[in-house]
Amino acid sequence: MRILVVFMLCLTIVSCEETVYKGKIYEKPEIVKDPPSDFLSPEKSMETFYLPEGYKVELVASEPMINEPVAITWDGNGIMYVAQMETYVQNIDGDGTDQRLSSIMRLEDTNGDGKMDKSTVFIDKLLLPRMIMTLDDRLVVNETYSYDLWSYRDTDNDGVADEKKRIYDNPKPRGGNLEHQQSGLVWNLDNYVYTTYNPARFRFSKGTIEVDTLENMPSGQWGLTQDDLGHMYYSSAGGENPAYGFQQAVNYGEYNPEGRLSEGFVEPWPIVGTPDVQGGAERRLKENGTLNHFTGVAGQEIYRGHKLPPDMYGDLFIPEPVGRLIRRAKVVNENGKKVLYNAYDETEFMAATDLNFRPVQAKTGPDGSLYIVDMYRGIIQESAWTGEGSLIRPVIQRKGLDKNIGRGRIYRIVHEQIEPDGKPNLLNKSALELVDYLGHKNGWYRNTAQKLIVLKNDTTVIPELKEIARNNESFWTGIFGDKAYALQRVHALWTLEGLGVIDEELLIEKLKDKDAGVRISAIRLCDELLKKGNTAVLTHLEQLQNDADINVVNQLALSLRNSPDAKATALLNAIYDRYQENEIIAKSVTESLKKDDSELKKLNIKIAKMPYKKSILNGYNTYKQLCITCHAKNLMGVENGTGSLTAPPLLGSARVKGDKETLAKILLNGLTGPIDGEDYGIMMALGNNNDQWIADIASYIRIMNDESVVSRSDVTNARNETKDKEGYWTLKELEK
Repeated sequence: MRILVVFMLCLTIVSCEETVYKGKIYEKPEIVKDPPSDFLSPEKSMETFYLPEGYKVELVASEPMINEPVAITWDGNGIMYVAQMETYVQNIDGDGTDQRLSSIMRLEDTNGDGKMDKSTVFIDKLLLPRMIMTLDDRLVVNETYSYDLWSYRDTDNDGVADEKKRIYDNPKPRGGNLEHQQSGLVWNLDNYVYTTYNPARFRFSKGTIEVDTLENMPSGQWGLTQDDLGHMYYSSAGGENPAYGFQQAVNYGEYNPEGRLSEGFVEPWPIVGTPDVQGGAERRLKENGTLNHFTGVAGQEIYRGHKLPPDMYGDLFIPEPVGRLIRRAKVVNENGKKVLYNAYDETEFMAATDLNFRPVQAKTGPDGSLYIVDMYRGIIQESAWTGEGSLIRPVIQRKGLDKNIGRGRIYRIVHEQIEPDGKPNLLNKSALELVDYLGHKNGWYRNTAQKLIVLKNDTTVIPELKEIARNNESFWTGIFGDKAYALQRVHALWTLEGLGVIDEELLIEKLKDKDAGVRISAIRLCDELLKKGNTAVLTHLEQLQNDADINVVNQLALSLRNSPDAKATALLNAIYDRYQENEIIAKSVTESLKKDDSELKKLNIKIAKMPYKKSILNGYNTYKQLCITCHAKNLMGVENGTGSLTAPPLLGSARVKGDKETLAKILLNGLTGPIDGEDYGIMMALGNNNDQWIADIASYIRIMNDESVVSRSDVTNARNETKDKEGYWTLKELEK
């Protein structure tokens, strides 16, 4: 199978100095082991970039137009909005980080040459804006340390927001470190808006926002993207995990099968030495001084554009700002399991020798090219990990990286033989006019058109959408592993769902559609009917248990968990009998047969007769939104793909089970140095949170170890006892 896959990807190992892709041999760029850290102009920085033959980088915007950019998005007319974290680590200690001095810029390309030439400060005085999403003429924004969502609008066309409305209110502050908070705001194919970390999703319906809780959805860090069927791709810098959560739609829970990352996938191939690596050289660097596995992964994107070579469509692009590179991954469907392969042999799609190149987001643009957000700065690691006693601090000071602030670049990657599209013009179109764009070659257009039709709530287009769902064959495209899907029919079905139309007759008809992507979508759209006890649809779903496409069978196994009917259980057992050797379908059936199996339910049973129940449940919620990144859902540490753990296990830990105040001290100031003979790098300090917050999380992890809870007074005592403590603890210090 490995030989077959390598052949499919056109990868051939030839030597340590060459790589073959599509039959062409390229010399690998020479590694610059210890380059200077001086700021370079955008033009000079671009000279340090390596890309495969035929690709080139064009500058879209740079300082002084933008400053410390972290995320971009476009409205329906191609206006770009840029979220800027202008107080992020402005010195090595992160002083002033929490000041409300950040902004969101509005950029416009007025002459259509692809370069932004007009800018305004759309919103100012923000606290580290981290999530932005356009609706129609509104921009939705979330700031750090908050769950709230705000809608901003420019009503007088001067490029500055003058209308501000809170559309989602959660008065509870978002605790924890700024690096371990939510990102995303992705309008998914299923018409829900998803973020990372939070076990909730949002839905805009008839002028209101609805919130739905999903307890077992994946929990990622910076970055979120989707493929053509709405499967989301997460990443975790803290967990050193470049991609996960993509095996199935998130509403069916998290499943990360072994082998989803091909052998050696977690090893990056930088072309520059990586002196500034958190945790130290011995743990994270190769002999040549480059990064030995992903660590700063952020802002990944499934490329779904139409103005780069067709074989790029559906590939996953993973920025790695610590390694100064971007990985291109092929998504290969192997008998129902999606597996990621590096598209090149021991080489990356994009890499730089400029130490200040910090790619933090990739995005498919309206023009069909691939955009890259470069925060362009010296320090990328948040200041919780750069304090006194950290291994990275002396390197930052030696290289002068702490002085490199206040800049930023946005690039687009194009191909020499393909001209990018011009600007879109969707905002003023009617719902009927937007329907045609559901079949556009660029996924950005398809998703934007669907979103705008749903927001308009114009039900007069329902007949047109049903006609497309039934009969349209004008455009067949889209790569899902090695599958091509009829995406205009797929989007027509989901747009009908967004308008509140679940037509049972149409869905039953589409269960027999000749296209597997349409059948998969129709099965998912039957979920609500199954939840309501609709038994008639089960008869039609039953016909799909022997479908020729194994992905269809797997979706059937996932969806049947929504039916309480005994017939659904019998059907699941029948599927298992036939496909029990297939790990993906077997897992889907097993989880679906549980139906009401809930982690939270189990926890409530465990603590039913205990005191401090509220504190434990609060700690559970915090753990799932923060600690899970490194310590894993089962508290046993996240495997990083190289045979080791990102963080030490918490189950059975002497630090967790032992003295309560010692545990509180670790949470307050963090921990560095060896633990049980292993060096895991730094556990960040959480002392900026209040004593009850610390007590809650400590109580949860102790209860999972069958130990007693930690009270707020335990934490207060620990804080008072060590109020003059600076920097992280080591176990030797604590033992004293």
